[in-house]
Amino acid sequence: MQRINYFVEGLQGAGKSTFVRRLAEYLKDYEVFREGDYSPVELAWCAYVTMEQYDDILAVYPSLREEIEAKTVTEKEHRIICYTQILTEIPGFHKNLEKYEIYNGKLDREPFEKVIFERFSKWKGEGQIFECSIFQNIIENQMLYFMMTDDEILSFYSKLEKILSDQPFKIIYLDVEDISGAIDVIRKERADDDGNELWFPMMIKYLEESPGGRKHVLTGLEGLLAHLEQRRDLERRIIGEVFKEKAVMLRAKDYELGDIL
Repeated sequence: MQRINYFVEGLQGAGKSTFVRRLAEYLKDYEVFREGDYSPVELAWCAYVTMEQYDDILAVYPSLREEIEAKTVTEKEHRIICYTQILTEIPGFHKNLEKYEIYNGKLDREPFEKVIFERFSKWKGEGQIFECSIFQNIIENQMLYFMMTDDEILSFYSKLEKILSDQPFKIIYLDVEDISGAIDVIRKERADDDGNELWFPMMIKYLEESPGGRKHVLTGLEGLLAHLEQRRDLERRIIGEVFKEKAVMLRAKDYELGDIL
């Protein structure tokens, strides 16, 4: 019997990383894929480049060749560089590699969906745990950059569910009721030793500068909360109408592993 795969999902601040850690401690023989890791399905915080682009990057950063090669995985005609895991003080390195991500409107809708569907189609996983690999990055791109309607996004996930229909998987959705409270917690957690916030200003900049953020005038904390509430409601709908029994809804930070295992 195949071991089931787990996709841990939920809004920012839902406690996904903590849940993944606890689940991995319980299922010690499982393979874990966190954001920024090389993943067979997800590409968040990774550069997705052709062989020619890869050679160009190595030529621009010869002093980082060894580090880049160590953080690169080859998939046929593409190279996937886990560039955020490369520590360097070279100015502009991470910003330059960010240009090769597939999110934030860097790919048009059709090629973006093609990449997602192809990767999930090729995936034949067993005994694996994924952190926010089905919802967060994909839906943020769809809502804020492609400005797709809820029904269009629902249609996308219906296609994805069909692709995954033969795979043994379960979505663990950490449902956040108090979004404002969750954001308050994450703002404090992701600050430096002097209390200067690191995550929140970046998140607000990302939101406000996105096409969807500009169109709907999503600014500051109020705009972020409105966006996340809409996203949460959409994710609840996707679970209820598309994934159904293949998903488990847990109250964020108020659950027992026995509820799913």
